[in-house]
Amino acid sequence: MNKPNSEIISEIVQELDSGCDCYLNSKTHEIIAIPNFGNFPDEVEFQELFKEDLMKVAEQASTCIKIEVLKSYESFKIMERFTHKLPNSQFKIKFETILLNKKPFQNFKLTVETSEYRKLWFDFKRQEMEEMIYQKLA
Repeated sequence: MNKPNSEIISEIVQELDSGCDCYLNSKTHEIIAIPNFGNFPDEVEFQELFKEDLMKVAEQASTCIKIEVLKSYESFKIMERFTHKLPNSQFKIKFETILLNKKPFQNFKLTVETSEYRKLWFDFKRQEMEEMIYQKLA
C-alpha cells in the first residue's frame, strides 16, 4: 500500500473524533466513515441507515483497513501524555488532579475548553491521533 497523504490522515482524524469508524481502501485511499455501532441501540435501524456504506465496505473487504474510534483507555492515555508535557504550573496540577478523580473525561474537557491550553490540547490530540493512524497503516 502506498502511504496516504496528510489530507487523508486529517480526514480520518476528524471522522474518528466525531465518533465514526473509518474504512480506508488501501488501493484508492477512499474513506468510508460509518458511525460506531456502539452509539446505536437498534441494530436493524443501524443496518438500514448505513446500508449503502456497509455494502461498500463488504464489497471492498479485501482492500479495506478498518480504523476504529479510540477506546476510552486510548483517549485517557492521550490526556495523560498531554498533562505530562505541560510546564509545571497550577494548570498541570489541576489536570493531574482531574485525571485522578471521578469523571475525568468530562472534567478535563470542561477545564481545557476554558483554559489558555485549549489550542495546545487540540493540536496535541490531533497529532497523537495522526501518529496512531500512521502506525496502524504501517
